[in-house]
Formats: sequence, structure tokens, C-alpha cells
Amino acid sequence: MTAIADFTDTEMWVARSALSERYAKAITVELADSELRLDRESPTLTTCPTLFWSERGANFVVFKVGQDRYRCQFFYGSNEQYGTGREVYDDLGECVTHVLQLQADHERARGLEPDRKV
Repeated sequence: MTAIADFTDTEMWVARSALSERYAKAITVELADSELRLDRESPTLTTCPTLFWSERGANFVVFKVGQDRYRCQFFYGSNEQYGTGREVYDDLGECVTHVLQLQADHERARGLEPDRKV
């Protein structure tokens, strides 16, 4: 299997722009690698470039699982992890915006944030 290319400068700009819009400030985004099972039927793990950031007590990851293919989730700890309900996105901006919206909804439901539009 061919290695998955790292996030491009354009992809990084898309992610940072969405975060800046959500939080009205610059957010530090870290690059990492994660091992994921890309095929549920196979035990094989694939190293995937990953974006990671933390804000307001939540941690976020966006995994690049192929060219123009992304997965995402947010979590508060190992026992409290949330996905978006969508397996793969073909648009990074939509992926980041969706995970931010779901986390904001979750935060609001927990009574941690006044109503804010993402």
C-alpha cells in the first residue's frame, strides 16, 4: 500500500481558518501520525497523517486516510470519545466544521457553553 501523503499547506490553511473562525483566535494545530484500520475487514494498521488540537477542555483529531479523504473525532479522555457518525469526508473544511459543530452542540448540552453559532 502506498503511504498517505502529509497534509499540504493548503489543507493546513483550511483547518486553521475553520478553527480561527470558530474560536476567534489562532489555535495551535499539531501534526502527528496515527495508526488506523482503514478496512474494517482487515487487521492491518495504516499510518495516517493527523491534525491534533485542544481547546476548551476538548481534544480533536482529523486523520488523513487518503487523497481528499478524512476522518475526525473529538474526545475529553480515553473513556469519552465522539465521532461525527460519518465514516469519511472528501472535503477537509466540511470535516473540520462538522466536528467543531458537534463538539459545540455537546458542550452546550452539557451546560458548558452559552449558545454560539459555529
